[in-house]
Amino acid sequence: MLPVRIALGITYSGSAYEGWQSQLSGKTVQDKLEQALAKFAVQPVRIMCAGRTDAGVHALMQVAHFDTPLQRETASWVRGTNTFLPPDIAVQWARQVPDEFHSRGSAIARRYAYVVLESPVRPSVEAGRVGWVYRPLDGAAMQRALAHLLGEHDFSSFRAAQCQARSPVKTISRIEISQRASTASRYWRFEFEANAFLHHMIRNIMGCLLAIGQGTHPPDWLAEVVAARSRAAAAPTFSPDGLYFLGPVYEARYGLPNRTAAYDWLP
Repeated sequence: MLPVRIALGITYSGSAYEGWQSQLSGKTVQDKLEQALAKFAVQPVRIMCAGRTDAGVHALMQVAHFDTPLQRETASWVRGTNTFLPPDIAVQWARQVPDEFHSRGSAIARRYAYVVLESPVRPSVEAGRVGWVYRPLDGAAMQRALAHLLGEHDFSSFRAAQCQARSPVKTISRIEISQRASTASRYWRFEFEANAFLHHMIRNIMGCLLAIGQGTHPPDWLAEVVAARSRAAAAPTFSPDGLYFLGPVYEARYGLPNRTAAYDWLP
C-alpha cells in the first residue's frame, strides 16, 4: 500500500526540553514525539517540523509531518499518540495532506509571541511562561521603534553566531504590542509575523525593544542597529522564557487549522 502523508498540530511547554531538534540526550520535543508515534504505529516514524524552537521555548501550534503506510483515522493519530506523550506535549489535530505538502517548505509565514511581565517582583506561578522586567516600559517608545523593523531588511544584527540560514534578509510583515495591566504589574504581549526568522532573531529584537522601553536607548537607535548588520550593535539576547511559537501559515488549499485551543489562555 502506498504511504500517505500526515500533518500534526502540536502544543508543548518547552521548559523541560532542550529545544525541538533531536539530540543524543533524547531530551527534546522531537525525540518524545517520535518515540510516541513509534509506539502507536509499532514502527519507526521520522518527522519534519515547521520551525525548530530553542530550549525553554513553547509552542501553541507547531506543525510536523511524516509519511506512513498505515491507514488510520486521523482522530486515532491524535488520541493514540497522546497516550504515549508526557503531559507537557500534546497532539491537537491530525490531517492527511497531499504528498507535496511540507511542514517547513510549504509555510508562507511564521508567527511568534513574547509575553513579558513588568513587575517589581519576579514571577513565580508564571516562571518559565513569561519573560520578566522590573523597570517600567514605555509602550509609545517601543511602538515608534517598530517602524525600523517592518518590511524586508538584512537582520544580521539579530542573528546568532550558530545560525544556519542561507541569507540574513527576511521580511517582517507584522509586529503588534498589547498590554494587560493590573494594580501592581503589567503583562505585555509582542506578536511577530515574518516569512522566516533567523536563529535567536526574535530574542535579540526583544532585547533591543525592551532596552528602548526602559529608556536605555531612543526609538531611532533601532535603525542604527539594523543598519550596522553586526550582532555587536544590538542589545543582549533576551531570555527564552515567555517565547511562544504560534505556528506557521499555509495556503488555504491545504485546509489546515491556523490555531489551537492553547491560544485562548495566553495573555
